Amino acid sequence: MTAERCTVFVLPGLGLDARSALPLQAELDERFRVVAVELPGQGSAPDASEGSVAAQVDAALAMIREAADGGPWMLCGHSMGGKVAAAVAARIRDGEPGIFGLLGTVLLAPSSPSPEPMPAEKRRQMLSWVAEGGISESDAQTFVDDNVGGGLPPERQRETVDAVARMSPLAWRRWLEEGSVEDITAFVGTLDLPCRVLAGGEDEALGADAQPDLLADVYPRARFIALPGAGHLLLQERPGEVAAAITELWEEIAEHSVRVPAEWGTLLASPRVSARVRSTLARRALPDDPAYRPRVLSSEQLDLLRAVAARVVPQPPGGSIDLAARVDADLAAGGGDGWRPAGALPDDEAYRAGLDQLARVWPEGAEERDGVLREVIAGTAIPGITADADDLRRWFQDVRVDLVREWLCHPASLARVGYDGFATGAEEVSFAGYLALGAGLRDGWEPSDLGAVVDGTEGAS
Repeated sequence: MTAERCTVFVLPGLGLDARSALPLQAELDERFRVVAVELPGQGSAPDASEGSVAAQVDAALAMIREAADGGPWMLCGHSMGGKVAAAVAARIRDGEPGIFGLLGTVLLAPSSPSPEPMPAEKRRQMLSWVAEGGISESDAQTFVDDNVGGGLPPERQRETVDAVARMSPLAWRRWLEEGSVEDITAFVGTLDLPCRVLAGGEDEALGADAQPDLLADVYPRARFIALPGAGHLLLQERPGEVAAAITELWEEIAEHSVRVPAEWGTLLASPRVSARVRSTLARRALPDDPAYRPRVLSSEQLDLLRAVAARVVPQPPGGSIDLAARVDADLAAGGGDGWRPAGALPDDEAYRAGLDQLARVWPEGAEERDGVLREVIAGTAIPGITADADDLRRWFQDVRVDLVREWLCHPASLARVGYDGFATGAEEVSFAGYLALGAGLRDGWEPSDLGAVVDGTEGAS
């Protein structure tokens, strides 16, 4: 279990405000910083200029950008906030300026990127509540009662009803008439990041039975969790179970990733980094999938490549990068360095053949494994291996390059070796190069672990 802190940005559902995150905050431990993001027309947030999902996303990103500290963070989106969360994650994936570090998402009875399957009669009823102005306390009470599986504690009931009654009638109408029926599936595409989707068994339109059909294609790494007896307002009804899902996901993330130091995360979010580079490094920083299924190698070959990677690129205890899985995914995508020795097999065939040969003599002990790899590197003929020793040597040269490349291209590895050249190619700043060149010296924009700031470079950009 890691002690590292993670920020959880909560996007409340329709009619709710920042107070809806308080029950969740009370259930999470000190590893989590909870920040409620009020969308336009909720709580104290002003109405947006128009009613599209994009306008809500712009508002959410502005708050996240302001509250982000450079460290890792997750999204928790409820209902309407779930649809906004999908678009926020897509913008981060595509290199959104000013933000870095999204590692996962927890969705609570979320509205999908496709039009929300709300019954027409329910939509008409909710629109009638703002036909002549704001939502009355009586209608707000009806909304809350219709959306819980059982009663809420009295104080929480009062706070929830009050939040609904205080919501901007314009924002309420816009969501029902525009945002909820807008189709943003083409923009969102596939979000290949760790995800939990919680939904109540008593939720009429966005419940546990509906969610897999709505979101499985959007979040291929989603785990769907049904909450029997719960309705739609999960932050109010089941904050303990929501907190448990967030905690479980964070611990999985911590085990299957290496986090980028906060100061480096702030640099990656800065204007010195182009959107294209930020997008690439954001994808590389995502946790590996513990349920990854190989696409080119067999399961046995992938396990052996993982064992080889552990000897070639040893990683410190704690979170780690699944280098072998990343090599397999790169092979499946046709990646690689673009060349191979004359007469050699194509990369995918070479990996399968080489690992099968290595499996013939692969020992149990770490020292013995190192000995086998040294013999392969030296081109020594090894009893039990039928392949030509020089062919195996050349193949393993490529393997070592691939494994090291997968490690080094991760933004946490760039921080570990002190390379910040990714921040010297943006066109949005007046000068994106270096002013200070020398051992132990750095420009003012560089992370503090790289040395002393040279006079005159503190404000360089």
